Amino acid sequence: MDSPHGAAVKAEDFGLKGPRGWAFQGVGIDAAPGSLIAVEGPSGSGRTCLLLALTGRMKPTRGHAEVGGHRLPKRMAAVRRIAALGPVSGVNELDQALTVAEQLREGALLQRHYGAPVRAMLRPRAERRAVAEARIAAALEAAGLDLATLPKGGRTSVRDLERLESVRLSVAIALLGSPGLLALDDLDLKLSDTERAEAWDLLRSVAARGITVLAVCSEAPADAVVLRTSPKEPAAPDAPAVAESVADADGPTEDDAKDDAKNDGENDGENDTTNDSENDETKGADDALAEAGRA
Repeated sequence: MDSPHGAAVKAEDFGLKGPRGWAFQGVGIDAAPGSLIAVEGPSGSGRTCLLLALTGRMKPTRGHAEVGGHRLPKRMAAVRRIAALGPVSGVNELDQALTVAEQLREGALLQRHYGAPVRAMLRPRAERRAVAEARIAAALEAAGLDLATLPKGGRTSVRDLERLESVRLSVAIALLGSPGLLALDDLDLKLSDTERAEAWDLLRSVAARGITVLAVCSEAPADAVVLRTSPKEPAAPDAPAVAESVADADGPTEDDAKDDAKNDGENDGENDTTNDSENDETKGADDALAEAGRA
């Protein structure tokens, strides 16, 4: 893999509101490149929406953020190019019908098609294959996934992987593009205490390589930069806004938002060939609200 350059993450009064209320609001952060950032909160509190907004997959409706020097919401396409998604349920899931080796080859192929310079496509096939294999080997090492330890090696079906192995595979695929920001949803879901500790050790090792890591979790480790999301009680009339990350009980759901983000991610290759301002600035307030509602 190429030497990564972590993306600084900054936000001020960052929020996203849909027709049914706030997904989150009042978020502020100033994290240096290579930081380990944890989005902590209960399920349904806007954690995934915040992750998708900070990676350029959802358009915020309040305040602003800056990721790797690219300002949101103006430069969403630019942020998508430097922010890779690890496992995000309903948005960026592994294909259960593939083997581990097939999933890795598919990831390398997509990266070469959408992320590599044009001159790389002109290399001889054997050279392209050797480069892809080297990148896969480096990504697997960084993710701590040894194919030899799997029941059938690279021919092991993705559906047969343990939860932590699936996380490692998703991280490896995300690292193929040498991102500045790696984002993962529900990191500690269905993990034992020991596996949870291993998962955080993995992300610390990724951050130590210079890549900024953003992970959604139910409980953040002590050494992480923490963004907290939490449900709030319905506000009384004329009550002041709560200056922290919050989510209304009847606001936009994360499952709805994931559907929209998944569609957006599938079209990244096509959208990135157009001007960023054409992609992002021409979307009106109505489109932003509709996106937030579905998100």
